[in-house]
Amino acid sequence: MRGKSNGVIHDARMLAADYTPTIHELPQDMRPRERMAYAGAGALSSAELLAIILRVGSRGENVIRMAERVLIQFGGLTGLAQTGFDQLCQTHGVGQAKAAQILAALELGKRIMAAAPEERLQVRAPVDVANLLMLEMGLLEQEQMRTVLLDTKNRITRITTVYSGSLNTAVVRVGEVFREAVRANSAGVVVVHNHPSGDPTPSPEDVRVTQMIVEAGALLDIDVLDHLIIGRNRFVSLKERGLGF
Repeated sequence: MRGKSNGVIHDARMLAADYTPTIHELPQDMRPRERMAYAGAGALSSAELLAIILRVGSRGENVIRMAERVLIQFGGLTGLAQTGFDQLCQTHGVGQAKAAQILAALELGKRIMAAAPEERLQVRAPVDVANLLMLEMGLLEQEQMRTVLLDTKNRITRITTVYSGSLNTAVVRVGEVFREAVRANSAGVVVVHNHPSGDPTPSPEDVRVTQMIVEAGALLDIDVLDHLIIGRNRFVSLKERGLGF
C-alpha cells in the first residue's frame, strides 16, 4: 500500500504543470548521452551537446532546460563563445566548474576550425545553415540577424550577430551586415534572422531588406547565397522562393 501511494505521488508530480522531469525520468531516447550513443553527435542539438558538457542541472531545472536557458541568454553558441569566464560564473546554476567546462569545449572547437579548415561545415543547401541555428534562434524572444561567413568552397568560417531588435530598412545598415565579411575576406554569406512569433513567413519588409543586402553584396563582390528566416522548428529560404533575389 505504501509503494502504491508513492507511485501515485510520483505520477502527480510528473503531471504537474510546473514540474520539470530530471534527466533520469526522461525516456532513454530523449537523454542526450544515450541519443549520442545510438544516433551520433551530429544528430544532437546545440542544447543537447551543451547539456552533456554541463552534466547536471540545478534544483527544479534539468540540464537540458539549463542548456537551453544559457544559449538563449547569451544569444546562442556565437554569443556564448564571446562571453568571459566571470560573466558565465555569475549565470544562475553555472558556477566556476561549469563555466570552465563550457569555455574549454568552445576553445577546442575554435582550435579545430583554425587547424583544419577542410573540416569546416560546407553549405550545400539552406537546410545546412537552418539545422545549425534553428534551435537557438527559434527560441529567441526578440528578432536577431546573423551572418554566416563562407570561404570560396562555401565552408563556414564564422557566424556573427549583426542586429538584435526589430529589423527593417530604417534600422538595417547594409555596411554592418558585411563588416565582418569584408574583414575576413569572405567569398560569400548567408543572412539569417528569426521571427519570435514562430511563423517564418517573410514580410514585405523582409523582402526589401533582402534586396538591399543582395545589391550591396554584388557591389562588394561578396555572394549572398541566401536569406533564411527562422521560426519555431521551421524556416523559409527567400532564395528558394525567389524573394529579393
